Amino acid sequence: MPFSAQPPASGEGYALSASLDNARHLSSLLRAVHFQDHATCLATASGLRVTVEDAKCIQANAFIQAEIFQEFSVQEESVMFRISLSVLLDCLTIFGTSSLPGTSTALRMCYRGYGYPLMLFLEEGGVVTVCKINTQEPEELLDFDFCATKVVNKIILQSEGLREAFAELDMTSEVLQITMSPDKPYFRLSTFGNAGSAHLDYPRDSDLMEAFHCNQTQTNRYKISLLKPSTKALALSCKVSIRTDAQGFLSLQYMIRNEDGQICFVEYYCCPDENITEAEL
Repeated sequence: MPFSAQPPASGEGYALSASLDNARHLSSLLRAVHFQDHATCLATASGLRVTVEDAKCIQANAFIQAEIFQEFSVQEESVMFRISLSVLLDCLTIFGTSSLPGTSTALRMCYRGYGYPLMLFLEEGGVVTVCKINTQEPEELLDFDFCATKVVNKIILQSEGLREAFAELDMTSEVLQITMSPDKPYFRLSTFGNAGSAHLDYPRDSDLMEAFHCNQTQTNRYKISLLKPSTKALALSCKVSIRTDAQGFLSLQYMIRNEDGQICFVEYYCCPDENITEAEL
């Protein structure tokens, strides 16, 4: 890494050490889950997972695989800590959010372990900045248990299809109703706003539909206020996987390709709106 003031040697005394040639790859993914101030970071040999939750109803995970980093070393089976996501993003973009052509902010990230701060060494154009961010005890996270065997319906859609839907549907509606079915209407999004009801249907043979695996008809409603944060990830993504389980829990998994063509994932889990009764559907 091109540091004039080098941080300690790779992995030396650190539970976690990682480096990136371009910090913007990390900051753009973290912005996609930044709807609460604090996040829980979990590092394993496979990479880094950053989790944000709100009101025990919605959870967002940004996955940054180890291969994305130029160096990624975890000395324990797993390393976990809670951190201010707002402060972390401020530090990652300390040289500004947009670099001049041909320049990027290099990042070295080090964490010594429980009770220690997260250390960031950032370098751009020969200027080095060192940031220390206090870490906290991680809180217990919700387990949505979205293993493949519990998924009832799943479709994969090109993201532009969902972006158009959010642009066209009435966002004054309190809920977004999602219908997934092996028969017509196959995949339907509905809102119930000030201007009345609006429906958007996607046939299973739509050009936007990349995969369609629906085993039974399901109609569930989700609070739009909970889903709105996921539009940050939608804006960055090229494909989205939409899954539901038998209880109507929703998984939105966004596939994001960075400037170097590397693939990362951001996943949102959302509880169905329990205030809606079957009679209302």
